[in-house]
Amino acid sequence: MVKYEKTFVIDTNVFIHRSDAILSFKESEVVIPLWVLEELDKLKTFSDERGRNARHAIRFIEERAKRGKLAEGVKIENGSLLRVEMDFNRKYANELSLDRNDNKIILCALTLQAKYQWDKSGGQVFFVSKDINARVKARALGLHAVDYEKQKASMSTLYPGYKEASITFEHADRFRIDGSMAWPEELIRNQYVLFTVSDHDMTVLGRYDKDLGMLRYVEPRIEGVCGIHPLNPQQEMAFDLLLDDSISLVTLVGKAGTGKTLLALAAGFKKIFDTKVYTKMLASRPVMPLGKDIGFLPGDKEEKLSHWMKPLYDNMELIASQNTRAEFKSVETILKSTKIEIEAITYIRGRSLPKQFIIVDEAQNLSPHEIKTIVSRAGKDTKVVMTGDPYQIDSPYLDSDSNGLTFLVESFKDQQLFGHVTLAKSERSILAELAAELL
Repeated sequence: MVKYEKTFVIDTNVFIHRSDAILSFKESEVVIPLWVLEELDKLKTFSDERGRNARHAIRFIEERAKRGKLAEGVKIENGSLLRVEMDFNRKYANELSLDRNDNKIILCALTLQAKYQWDKSGGQVFFVSKDINARVKARALGLHAVDYEKQKASMSTLYPGYKEASITFEHADRFRIDGSMAWPEELIRNQYVLFTVSDHDMTVLGRYDKDLGMLRYVEPRIEGVCGIHPLNPQQEMAFDLLLDDSISLVTLVGKAGTGKTLLALAAGFKKIFDTKVYTKMLASRPVMPLGKDIGFLPGDKEEKLSHWMKPLYDNMELIASQNTRAEFKSVETILKSTKIEIEAITYIRGRSLPKQFIIVDEAQNLSPHEIKTIVSRAGKDTKVVMTGDPYQIDSPYLDSDSNGLTFLVESFKDQQLFGHVTLAKSERSILAELAAELL
């Protein structure tokens, strides 16, 4: 048998995160403990994303199992050897209960590590898991435990969408008059530069056109959008992207109260009711409870959704309060319009959505695969807006680095049809700002 420098023992949650995760480990030995297959079998009947990924993972493994004997190992397309391990040395089980599959999976990796160190038949063993506690236990037992790093983007270095610089009043005035300005430094497409004007309490905003190597002046939005006025430069940037029809995908990241959802809804209403660029707005958010779930809700689909979509309705109510137009008389009036559709993320799968303004709120609770599924639903002339706070994740399978929203930002930056802004300041209230900062 060919000896590999590295052996990766894969935990169940890695397949739940990405069903074809095996292909990420090239020219290595990839080991699936038998108990991982048992856990995937239990999950395959679930109707959510976990169930879908479990089914896909099982089919993926089964297709490769046809090439040989999994117990001995089969060669797969990325040059690795895929093998199912079904035993472990019980002498390592003194401190761990064998009633839990998680412990058996860790012990399987530990047994392989001891075997390879003793007879030098294999390389370094890595236990790969997205479960933090499983990694901690594995490390306590002397294993090399690592997170599955594919489809991750560090939140600490996430592209913010803009940079800051200073400018003289004379240059700022010339920038405003000319509408553009040469910029010596190459930036990311559609990246903003927020200028502070020397000796003046004012800022000037420019957006980078990479094809021309120029900054284009961004005119301050004095009139507001459907009664909503930008309260800081980052909200100005957000409106500029949201109202630009050449930008098909916008991501807005920020803590609670920064106005992400409100700005997206206001821009969407303007594009649907005023300029009529899009035929319909589709607003959605993951059905993910905060705290302990209260169980099944009564009523039909619309009645069930009304509870989960209340944050969207609250923002619609604020827009309605700022308008005297008939279309915005009340939330009920807005929702009765044939141009507004509120839908759960679950029901977007499989649809084709042309010429629509799609808003996905709380997108930080979606996996990279779910994000891909939604964005790939976008039909011709459709705009997709993703909003969320990667530090407020309710999904037990994701964190600030592995969620789909941050991965989307890092994957799409520098694309012509993409724009991103990180909203820093909470405008909801002083209390909300303090809570976001201190708690």
